[in-house]
Amino acid sequence: MSTKPRNLLFGVAFLCLTSVAGAQDIKPVGNAAPAPKPTPAPSATAAVAAADPFASIPPAKAEDVKSMDAIITALYGVISGDAGVKRDWNRFRSLFYPGARMIPTGANAKTGKVGARIASPEDYIRANQEFLEGQGFHEQELTRHVDSFGTISQVFSSYEARNKLSDAKPFLRGINSIQLLNDGKRWWIMTIAWSPETASDPLPDRYSKKAER
Repeated sequence: MSTKPRNLLFGVAFLCLTSVAGAQDIKPVGNAAPAPKPTPAPSATAAVAAADPFASIPPAKAEDVKSMDAIITALYGVISGDAGVKRDWNRFRSLFYPGARMIPTGANAKTGKVGARIASPEDYIRANQEFLEGQGFHEQELTRHVDSFGTISQVFSSYEARNKLSDAKPFLRGINSIQLLNDGKRWWIMTIAWSPETASDPLPDRYSKKAER
């Protein structure tokens, strides 16, 4: 999942990547440790969420979670839109299992050391909402490779990103590694880890051309 270079969310700012890790990129934590904040008393909402972690997940649209194809389509669709278009963040939240993680990865441009950042869907919203809605962003799936067993599935989904659908070329491509769970009633996203295409790591041919669906 992707975003565009500015102070850009994960890629440039956190690991000084040569290219951005994608729309799911996460803004960095500063080098200096922040002063500790007083711990607020738990709210009634927090208490309910602690007792039932599903209580804080907004209800999903049935058509978004009825199949693997539906939830991946919803994932790409909910973060995409033109500049000035508000995203439906409750729809985004509804796709993720409680405790789900979003993990941008990449190499430090100065040291070459590969790193990752562990974040939550809520972290992603805070880091990316302003950019996605202000600059415009469309992330589209190119191809998909799926392995499944029992109730779990691992999806390698290649993507390309544009600010506008009319842009001739994408400014970013990469692969999303998506882990899914089917609980017998619906599909859930458990984890998304992603890596951008770079000059030294181009997308393999089998992932670089849009598949017919």
